Amino acid sequence: MRSFVSFIVGALFGLGLLTSGMTDTTKVQGWLDIFGNWDPTLAFVMGGAIIPMAIAWQLTRGRKPVLAAAFPAPPEPTLGRNLVVGSTLFGMGWGLAGLCPGPALASLSFGGIGGLLFVLAMIAGMAIAPPIRARLHEQTAAA
Repeated sequence: MRSFVSFIVGALFGLGLLTSGMTDTTKVQGWLDIFGNWDPTLAFVMGGAIIPMAIAWQLTRGRKPVLAAAFPAPPEPTLGRNLVVGSTLFGMGWGLAGLCPGPALASLSFGGIGGLLFVLAMIAGMAIAPPIRARLHEQTAAA
């Protein structure tokens, strides 16, 4: 049952990304081009995601999910090197390619070789990030 619900939720997420324009790289780059030909329409997409999620976090307090043991804990609101470096790299990649992980996966069905190369590069980055972070942590601890 959990796999079926996950499939339906994933399909709805992908459909939402497609309908909202988040899989259109030119639209995303237009949203990020605040000093040029800025396209503010994706602000509604962001608000349509952030506002319901903020409400959902409030509604889950003291409740138990139907298909899991517990709801995940809210993220810690700490600002550190990992967050700054990670968000900077994420933003650079998003601006250069016009894709982030969710839309990249959704675009595999129609994105051609460019979408496939992006997803492969994303997977490679995810694979090499932990050893690089561990190495940097070792160097920082030794200094």
